[in-house]
Amino acid sequence: MCWEFELLGRYFKGEALVVSIGHARAVAALAVNVCHRLGLAENDCRFVEEAALLHDIGVCRIHAPRLGLHGELPYIMHGVVGREILEAENLPLHALVCERHIGVGITVSDIVDRRLPLPQRDMIPLSLPEQIVCFADLFFSKNPGKVTLQKSTEQVRSKLAGFGDHKVQIFDEWLVRFGPVHDKPAPVC
Repeated sequence: MCWEFELLGRYFKGEALVVSIGHARAVAALAVNVCHRLGLAENDCRFVEEAALLHDIGVCRIHAPRLGLHGELPYIMHGVVGREILEAENLPLHALVCERHIGVGITVSDIVDRRLPLPQRDMIPLSLPEQIVCFADLFFSKNPGKVTLQKSTEQVRSKLAGFGDHKVQIFDEWLVRFGPVHDKPAPVC
């Protein structure tokens, strides 16, 4: 078993672990495909794979009964919580990916305008690995039974449009840079 799955197993149990690993594997596979398409070095691809496998570790403390999770925090907090967990696990770069992977990133303006229960700081993907994981995550759900079903680019655009045209524009720029996504991702871990 991968060390990343062992770490996830310390935070998730039962069906929540199955869903978490399924989602993580799907996101990681697409992210690694993007790395290869971009011609990144193998050590960079490996970091992206690790970060993608761990990007949703903070979900373990949120309240989402449909996922078998009965924490006290709202879903939007999972990136911040993931950062805290991975910093405590001495994985500071992986932690940044966790915090910055939601949507196409969350700005202070988003937090204030939408009154989100988040620290008032930008949580936007800055590094290439952060952007790749964020991009890949947009294509997969954590809904049980659907974790490996890849969304279409139009489905992703439609969801992002609810947060503003500027979010769709970021996605479209990534799509040009990282796409296409219609090919079958390689299995990971």
